[in-house]
Amino acid sequence: METRYNPQQIPWIVDSTLRDGQQAPGVVFSRKDKIQIAHALSELGVPEMECGIPIMGRDECDDIRALVSRRYPIRLTGWCRAKNEDVFAALNCGLTSIHIAIPVSTLQLNAMKKTGRWAEETLSELMEIARPRFAHVSVGAQDASRTPFSSLEGFVRLALCEKADRIRIADTVGAWNPVHVHAVFQGLLKKLGPVNLEFHGHNDLGMATANTIAAIQGGARAVSVTVNGLGERAGNAALEQVAMAIRHSLKSKCGIRTAGLQDLCSLVAQASGRQIQASQPITGGAVFQHESGIHCSAVIKDRRTYELFQAGEVGRVTEGFVAGVHSGSEGIIDILAEQGIVANREIARKMLPSIRSLAIRYKRALSSEEVVSIFRQSTVAG
Repeated sequence: METRYNPQQIPWIVDSTLRDGQQAPGVVFSRKDKIQIAHALSELGVPEMECGIPIMGRDECDDIRALVSRRYPIRLTGWCRAKNEDVFAALNCGLTSIHIAIPVSTLQLNAMKKTGRWAEETLSELMEIARPRFAHVSVGAQDASRTPFSSLEGFVRLALCEKADRIRIADTVGAWNPVHVHAVFQGLLKKLGPVNLEFHGHNDLGMATANTIAAIQGGARAVSVTVNGLGERAGNAALEQVAMAIRHSLKSKCGIRTAGLQDLCSLVAQASGRQIQASQPITGGAVFQHESGIHCSAVIKDRRTYELFQAGEVGRVTEGFVAGVHSGSEGIIDILAEQGIVANREIARKMLPSIRSLAIRYKRALSSEEVVSIFRQSTVAG
């Protein structure tokens, strides 16, 4: 059987900002933060959210119950270790969906002083407990990327026999690359048929989003993400990047109302204390800025020449040009026009040496006020 990517099949997105995202060192979400983030995710159309780890204790459980009580039109899933007490803690929170993570690599099993046989027996025991008590049970192959394919296949087969609703293939330390991810998912589907597989990717080598897209192309029906890529170490695949890559790279539907992405990412950045970097894809401050004279000249005619998507598509406004070392006359004319000043090409060209000199001295782009000041000096001198 050959499995082909179907661009009409909308990937099921599982957001883990309140679970994996909060595991980022130093990140603590208050209950208010969690409610606001859950509401925003729901408004965007995210279908499922890992809302926490019930076994963490009373405060975590109370937060989860607060989310459950609001009855968002979104599946709330509790993350569980491979232990009975975790499953019952999730049940006591009022959750109807759980994810059970089970280590499958020899490296992680050895660290726990466990064996592959233990993983198999534990999976069977926990599914016997969880299956009749929850409407949806997801099982995770933790550290799948450092597990031989034959062992991973055996684990997935067992999870299917135990009637798991979905099996997560986790690249726990971001070891895979897109070619490998695609091959693994294609290989599993060829062996097992059209089963419900999910990919969970970490960003240790900077490939989490690319790996997630490769998993979708390889046949994954679900993918795990976090807002801003927030998570342990280098983080996870970013919701906003994955959603826009599905739309523009895969030319498919993402199921997300992307116009709300900027507000959501800003909310999570504020709540987590992790700022969005200027060059961060999709939501960074520099994403829709242009300084280069060649770029500005082309963008004035058609922004699509150097922008893959419109700013409004992700809830942003189209930005003006930046004056700096690489500026050209057309960009300067446009900056002045934004300030209500009409300038011709001759004046703009005359201003360029001063603009470049000042930008080099300050080691930054110039403000619109500084550009106006140079304009006035140039016209007076002229």
